[in-house]
Amino acid sequence: MRHLLSVILTERGYETRAVASGEEALRDLAAHDFDLVLTDVRMPGMGGLKLLAEIQRSHPELMVIVMSAYGTHDAAVEAMKAGAYDYLSKPFRPDEVVLVLRKAEERERLARENRRLRRELASDFGLGQLVGPSEAMQAVLRQVRKLAPQRTTVLLTGESGTGKELVARALHDLSPRAGCAFVAVNCGAIPAELIESELFGHVRGAFTDAVRTKKGLAAEADGGTLFLDEVGELPLPMQVKLLRFLQEEEVRPVGDTRSVKVDVRVVAATARDLGKAAAAGQFREDLYYRLDVVGVRLPPLRERPEDIEPLARHFLARLAGLRPDLDTLDLSDEAREALLAWRWPGNVRELRHAMERAIVLADGPRIREEDLPDAVRAGAPPAAAPAAPDGSLSVKRATRDLEERLIRAALERTGGNRTRAAELLELSYRALLYKIKEYGLGDA
Repeated sequence: MRHLLSVILTERGYETRAVASGEEALRDLAAHDFDLVLTDVRMPGMGGLKLLAEIQRSHPELMVIVMSAYGTHDAAVEAMKAGAYDYLSKPFRPDEVVLVLRKAEERERLARENRRLRRELASDFGLGQLVGPSEAMQAVLRQVRKLAPQRTTVLLTGESGTGKELVARALHDLSPRAGCAFVAVNCGAIPAELIESELFGHVRGAFTDAVRTKKGLAAEADGGTLFLDEVGELPLPMQVKLLRFLQEEEVRPVGDTRSVKVDVRVVAATARDLGKAAAAGQFREDLYYRLDVVGVRLPPLRERPEDIEPLARHFLARLAGLRPDLDTLDLSDEAREALLAWRWPGNVRELRHAMERAIVLADGPRIREEDLPDAVRAGAPPAAAPAAPDGSLSVKRATRDLEERLIRAALERTGGNRTRAAELLELSYRALLYKIKEYGLGDA
């Protein structure tokens, strides 16, 4: 029966693995990824319903179909109550098995689509979230509409908080790949020793903790879009492997000798100047040119002040659910003037957080100036032109001095905790380590 089912399903395009017992099935499930289990009810040792219960406990996402020649209506009901997707009575025709599997596939496809739509509704997603009447923002939107249908690799650049992931999602949402996965990877947040495994996967036993085969994020994005955020933080050895992936369009899991073709559109983002980093030997020049096929720069909010009020009102409408006791939310004249006077170093992300805070603190339907964060209310204090420590007006020297002082202050405030300091500074952990070394702050 196992051989017959394997032949039938292989001929219909399925990849199968046939095992002789429930115990063997559980061992395979612990070592590899499967989409569906087809099991007999009566087997030597562990029975099918016991196996079903074990799978429900350890792999709740797996669909299980049970079959039996001894089946009765009661057995079918018991199996379905235990979590089986469907039930087959032997003997059955090959077309019956294939029909049940096709139905299971369709159900899983619909479930994935449902989860995707829920994620989209719950997140800042799509072109509609890229608010801004300014010419600078409209130019970005025109680029997004033009690039979305293409497979071209895109490099998004801009300061932290300017909305690079929103643009990446819009490129995916407006593309023919919209029905497939959008997989985001923060390259600066994954430890260097794990990033290859996270991106490309690994086989069981590839390293000490590899207790089961794992599919990488690049393979998860097959058919869809892979978003590489903070790509400038990738260590140099990993940059070589990413370049190979982009050129060959295939992944090789850690510990495997075979490569697998994938169809992925790559969108990368960085707050660094990768051209300068490549010239300084801190980023591979060949990878930079491979990523920067088309570049899109997201302007900081201070360069498009005409977008501040529309964005603020957009966030008031989007976050109105925080205050179900208020029918409407609006800005007072004083609050609007304070918003326009602030330079928004944290860009759109900072503005969103400011509006969220204001909504929570508001005593009525109008956001007052006192509901805004202290820094926004104070505005940018007038000051003399900043100078470098030697009294010169060198922008580079003054910037380095300010950066060093901010890093020292963050390390002092966190008691030397570099992870928390990186969060305060809105830097990746790897970037902070690099700057600590650059400024000789190892003992700070």
